[in-house]
Amino acid sequence: MSLNRKEGVSGGPFQLFDRNEWRNLNGQFSYDLMQSDIANLHALNEPLTIEEIEDIYFPLAHLLNIMLQETKQVHVNVNGFLQKHTQKLPFIIGIAGSVAVGKSTTARVLQKVLSMLPGKPKVDLVTTDGFLYPNATLIERGILNRKGFPESYDTKLLLNFLAAMKSGEECFEVPMYSHVEYDILKDRKQLVHQPEILIVEGINVLQVNSTTGNNIFVSDYFDYAIYVDADEADIMDWYINRFESLRATSFQNPDSYFHRFANMNAEESLAMATNIWNEINKPNLRENILPTRYRADLILEKGSHHFVKNVRVRKV
Repeated sequence: MSLNRKEGVSGGPFQLFDRNEWRNLNGQFSYDLMQSDIANLHALNEPLTIEEIEDIYFPLAHLLNIMLQETKQVHVNVNGFLQKHTQKLPFIIGIAGSVAVGKSTTARVLQKVLSMLPGKPKVDLVTTDGFLYPNATLIERGILNRKGFPESYDTKLLLNFLAAMKSGEECFEVPMYSHVEYDILKDRKQLVHQPEILIVEGINVLQVNSTTGNNIFVSDYFDYAIYVDADEADIMDWYINRFESLRATSFQNPDSYFHRFANMNAEESLAMATNIWNEINKPNLRENILPTRYRADLILEKGSHHFVKNVRVRKV
């Protein structure tokens, strides 16, 4: 697929807002964020400022709240028509994008800001890392080096989880993933219990190449979908820089799956990270992730500094 960033946009279904235009759209909500919140929200080598949250995520929360309130009203109206009193179902937001583009930070910041909306809704965040097959299964199938590709996920379990949320089930146990062990944790689960808003973050959440043998897709359960975007060259640089930072920090942990890389010098680290990018992450981005970009309702376009420079919103 062509990587032309203009593809499908000019005269297409999206409205483009530069950063200043987007910031000025927020005229309703303000939040009391502390500088100490920043440390708990951003990931390694991903700069995050209060200004970024105010300029980008406050307007985004305002927009999502409009969608949320509209969904609530539809629920009331339909219940009235059907003469039923069914419970409200969670408003599900999907967040997609490449490895190292900053999806996790986007998801955490959005969870924080949405939880501060009027009424203080309960907002849960689930990452699709927990739906990866265990390493033993990946090794048995000969696809450990394709972790992150569609076939490495237990898509059936992910679909069951989303179906349960949209069926009104009270709670669901979600597998948890350890980036230190590089594997699913056998004895830990995340309990998702009746959130008002559920954020589902992962590189694969907008893909339609189903591995379950049916025509139901993860995104079918989303009320709103966001894609975090950037130039491929920038994402590659961010990935390599993150790998080097991890080599100097978490890779030093003897329990880390990647501890064997801890004693690499800078040149060896660069070569290893570049090889992983070229052999795994770049093909996955081009073949599976990037083609889903225009399935989103909103695209956050980042510049080389890791901050959002443009926002594209699907026309309604």
